[in-house]
Amino acid sequence: MQTIKEKMIPAFRDANGGLFQAVEKADVGSAYQDLEKQGVALMGWADPFMPDRSLPEPVAAAWLDAVRAESAPHYTAPIGDPALKAALAKKLKQQNGLTVDPERNILITPGSDSGLYFAILPFVGQGDEVLIPSPSYPNNFLDVKIMGGVPVAVELDAADGYQLSRAQLEAKYTARTRMVLLTHPNNPTTTIYNRASLQALADFVQEHDLILVVDQAFEDYTFGAECLTPAALPGMFERTVTVFSFSKGMGLSGMRVGYIVCSDQIMDSMYANAVGVIGATSTSGQKAALAALEHSEFMQEFARAYEVRRRKAYEILNCVPGVHMALPESGFLGWIDVSELGNSTEIAQYLVTHARVSLNDGVNYGPGGAGHLRIVLGVYKDDQKVIDALERIRDALLAYPRK
Repeated sequence: MQTIKEKMIPAFRDANGGLFQAVEKADVGSAYQDLEKQGVALMGWADPFMPDRSLPEPVAAAWLDAVRAESAPHYTAPIGDPALKAALAKKLKQQNGLTVDPERNILITPGSDSGLYFAILPFVGQGDEVLIPSPSYPNNFLDVKIMGGVPVAVELDAADGYQLSRAQLEAKYTARTRMVLLTHPNNPTTTIYNRASLQALADFVQEHDLILVVDQAFEDYTFGAECLTPAALPGMFERTVTVFSFSKGMGLSGMRVGYIVCSDQIMDSMYANAVGVIGATSTSGQKAALAALEHSEFMQEFARAYEVRRRKAYEILNCVPGVHMALPESGFLGWIDVSELGNSTEIAQYLVTHARVSLNDGVNYGPGGAGHLRIVLGVYKDDQKVIDALERIRDALLAYPRK
């Protein structure tokens, strides 16, 4: 007789949620949060300014009004609040170069993680292959596995700035390939894929009749670089599902609001299945998201903080012989190459003890991630707390026993 675990599909059967073994992942169990109680700086959770207050007053006021309203405990339509979708249509035209009908091309989701899952779901079944430029967001690999698909990593080259090429994609293409799944800007490398990379991707997707899913959660802070939306390229809107977030750019992680944008043909099926897959997004959370769009000037202060921190991280960490970090291109992350020092898993554990800082081990981000650490620079409101932690990391790595 099979055990209950043995009855599960591999993606669940082989998973460790922290109930029987210690797990130090930011999104699993309590072990990660317990580190904070021990005085460890948590710099592995991509939640802007966590754990400090960062909610702008106009957004807080709108949210509180929504909580007090009669509608607060009730559903909105599973496809989302019409007022929020209308405001998003304006944002999409101004920022992303997409002209969409808010009633036909936008679906509000309970955060971008559920949105990402729903974006992949209609297209991937047992044995279908999905090309994932790597290193990449761990859920890209996990979601495909849960659906019975096969994630196929397209390992990118750090020496080329992790940019894409047609040759890399073609090398991994087979008759079973159904989709390309891209995080743009990239998490964890912070790479903004340039126009040449994205055009090569678009040509590949169209010529092989594939679907493209793009997670643009980190699109809001690109420090002057062009961040092209792939769906805006000629011929791509009809075959692209784009996932957006309020969590990273606007720091509304706890509100759990994201959104999907795609063509009528795809969206019609998503609308039909929305209530069964995602239910309805928080009513008050959607009101807060609308207020954030209407009062987005607070993002200027976020951008200032991230600019300071990315430059300080670049300055401080590159002082360590054998450690290399490119100047982050987007968002509030950093991607640190520690491969010359040794094993990234061991180094991550060492830093918890000797620097009192917890970072993400790069092995979790797919092929090309080993030997690297991901650092979240967007924690704490006080820049100096982040700088102090960076200096502790530097000092600990300077003392790390060389291999």
